Parts: sequence; structure tokens; C-alpha cells
Amino acid sequence: MVQPGEEAGLKEKIVAIFVWIAPAVTRELITSLPNLRVVGNCAVGYDHVDLAACAERGVRVGYTPNVLNKTTADMAWALLLASGRKVVEGDSISKNPSTSTFDSNWMGQQVSGTTLGIVGMGRIGYEIAKRAVGFEMKVLYHNRHRKSAEEEERVGATYVPTLAGLLGESDYVVLAAPATGDTHHMMSREQFAAMKPTGVFVNISRGTLVDQDALAEALRGGVISAAGLDVTDPEPLPRDHTLLSLPNLTLTPHTGSATLPTRQAMVQMTVDNIKAVLQGQPMVNEVALPSL
Repeated sequence: MVQPGEEAGLKEKIVAIFVWIAPAVTRELITSLPNLRVVGNCAVGYDHVDLAACAERGVRVGYTPNVLNKTTADMAWALLLASGRKVVEGDSISKNPSTSTFDSNWMGQQVSGTTLGIVGMGRIGYEIAKRAVGFEMKVLYHNRHRKSAEEEERVGATYVPTLAGLLGESDYVVLAAPATGDTHHMMSREQFAAMKPTGVFVNISRGTLVDQDALAEALRGGVISAAGLDVTDPEPLPRDHTLLSLPNLTLTPHTGSATLPTRQAMVQMTVDNIKAVLQGQPMVNEVALPSL
């Protein structure tokens, strides 16, 4: 327990911060630690870290790319299948004490042989595309930069230069883009309206990329068929939020990387990043800070 008057002395001793998943590392926190040298961010996204403040103070920032790509892609597919085939709703019907017969006309959406649209073909997006091969899906993607012909051929992916073009052609849309100023609310009313009425939307990136009021309207009004979210803004959502009452929404608590092997690898990478800085060595996985 910190005794009165000891807090300032403790802050002077702190040279590293281990950030577990995504609490905010603010300018206020960074400036309050006069000897801070490194922020070890145990996540691949770092939008919750004030990079400008770190750059001003000469604080280096590590993160954990690659080790969670496959696990997060698996979660995207779990949500895609659960949303398209109404797995959660079907579970509820099957377990309901009042259920006496099953409705043979109750159906979900086809998955195999349909079109998958990936928004953000980075490391995780590429893993999502690889899994579509087994489902014999046509894969479209929209990205800031087009992949090489070799990478496209490997997963049978076709580049679509506009987001609207991808949304209109896809049966399933998976959002796997980073959280930046440019991607804030990139999925809003106009974008959901561009999707097919039978379309399914999945977000495994960050909640800030989606206008949640627009998504709720689209789900409630039949603009799209269903959605699966592993991320929201905020997390968790307020208990009276409209999205929580919608039967065609499948929601998980930001657990894309939540398997024991993956989380162990993330922790080890974060520790290695911190140790490298404290030992005067280069970090293998270091965030490029903005120029002053």
C-alpha cells in the first residue's frame, strides 16, 4: 500500500510501463513519470497510447504484431459463421423450455461459395482471406495500398479500389482496418446502405471504426441481415444500448486474441520489448513515433 507522501518517490522509480491489452496511456500519465523510458504495449493496436507525448519525452513504444494474426482471424470467422448461420439465436431456441417443435422455415445465410469482402488487408486481413479458400469463397479486398500480384494469387483475392464497390458486391464484410483519424466511423449509414440486404457485417478491429447508431438502425430496419462484433466503443457498451437488444447481433467481449498460447506469446514479446530498451538494445517490434 502506498503511504501518504510516497507517490512522488514511486513515480520517479518507474522506467517502464507494461500495458495489458488497451487501457489508455495518456499524456498526463506519461508526463507524470519523469524517468519513463519505454511503454510495452501488449496488443497490436496502439491507438490508446499517446504517441505524440511519447515522442516528445523520448519514450519508446513496443507492440505485439504477428503473434495474434491467426487467432484473431479465427475469431473473425467464428463471428462470421455465428452471425450468418444464426448460431446464437439457434442455441437460444434449442434451449428454450417453451420450445416444442423446430420451424423448418427458419434459415440463416449461405456461407460456402459466397463473396467475402475484407476491409483492411493487413496481416490479420490476409489470414482471414486464407481461411476463405476452404469455403470456396470469392475474396474481395479494399486497402490503402494494393497487395502484390503474388499475394493476391495466393489467396485468390481481388482488389476493389473503392469501399462502396466492395460493400455492394460482398455477402460478408469483415472490417480489419487500423484505428486512425481516417478510419473513424468509416462504416456509417451510407456504407451500411451500400451493402446487400442479406449482407453480414463483422468487426474485429476497433469499435471506433463503426457508427454504432447507424449499425443499430441497419440491423433493426433490415438494411443488412446480421452483424458480429468483437469490439465496440466503449467496451463494454452501456447496459441500455440499443445494440444489446437486437437478436441479429452476435457480440463477444474483445477476445480476438484470447487463447492461452497467443496471450502467452504476446506477454513474452512485450517483456522482450521492455528488456531490450532497458538493456540498450533495439526492439524487434517498435512503433514508429511521429516526428517532432
